[in-house]
Amino acid sequence: MSFRENAKIIKTGCLGTGVYEIWFETSDIAKAAKPGQFISVYSADGSRLLPRPISICAIVDNKLRIVYRTVGAGTKEFSSMKEGESLLIQGPLGNGYDVNATYASKDAIIFGGGIGIPPMLSTVFFPELLIAFHDQYPEIAVVLEEYGSVRACNLVQDDTLDLALVNMEQYNIDKFNKALLANDQVVFCVSNDHRLADKEVVTTKEMSKESLIFFNADSVQNQLLKTRFETDGYVPDIIMRSSQIYTILQLVKTCKYGSFLYSSMTDKFASSGIKGIPLSPPIRIKIGMIWKKGKYISDNMQKFLNFTRMYYREHPLTQKSSAP
Repeated sequence: MSFRENAKIIKTGCLGTGVYEIWFETSDIAKAAKPGQFISVYSADGSRLLPRPISICAIVDNKLRIVYRTVGAGTKEFSSMKEGESLLIQGPLGNGYDVNATYASKDAIIFGGGIGIPPMLSTVFFPELLIAFHDQYPEIAVVLEEYGSVRACNLVQDDTLDLALVNMEQYNIDKFNKALLANDQVVFCVSNDHRLADKEVVTTKEMSKESLIFFNADSVQNQLLKTRFETDGYVPDIIMRSSQIYTILQLVKTCKYGSFLYSSMTDKFASSGIKGIPLSPPIRIKIGMIWKKGKYISDNMQKFLNFTRMYYREHPLTQKSSAP
């Protein structure tokens, strides 16, 4: 169950360049929240109607903490809020997990990548894989942490994370040990009723005329799309940035917005009235697992690496046809 309330801000702070925290005092949301869930934070400015989905970072009694990066007008507004002021929030949202019930007395593997596993990769890659892995190794618990691919690579490099599943189209990817798992491509996602839904392929010129939802700034996909638009001489009309797949899909279904996912994901959302259109020319990506060179890999980590390689050899992703 989620709640909607005007939550009092009891603490704010700047944690680094462009990174801020807010502690909220809530009536119901904090008590109902679990690790892995998020809240939607609404702007006090009536001209910005869409909420910003932000993960819950900490929960203490009836208080909760969020940590976020300023990437637009909405989050910039939040960074200027003061103690004693209030913001409208809704939550908890998303699927959480019960740490005590699920992971007590078990070794845990923590992965990041956005997916972090970047959010898109955690959606298309991990559900079936984790079920199969747990069937074979029920004594090993896997805890997922979501980061964009850029951030995940940095966290692997500074030893915060042991492994990360990432979009490998990054200039510095060769400094890591890596295992290629799949090839895919970016597709433009719209509602089945959208005016572009019947297109076989779509160009940057056509997409520049649409209201677009991009992923957060630490997404490799964002960098690839930005480069493509700039190369073609067009400016994308980005009305929102989010890492929440559910929020993005709900907005796309309104027929007012377009966004970008991987082609192998589109079958999962076809029943929701969402269609993925290949780009012309295509933006192709490589998805893989990375870990730091020279770093010790535990037996459990090695089991997961070996199992993941085997799994995607036997269950390759299915891509949509792309433009010639």
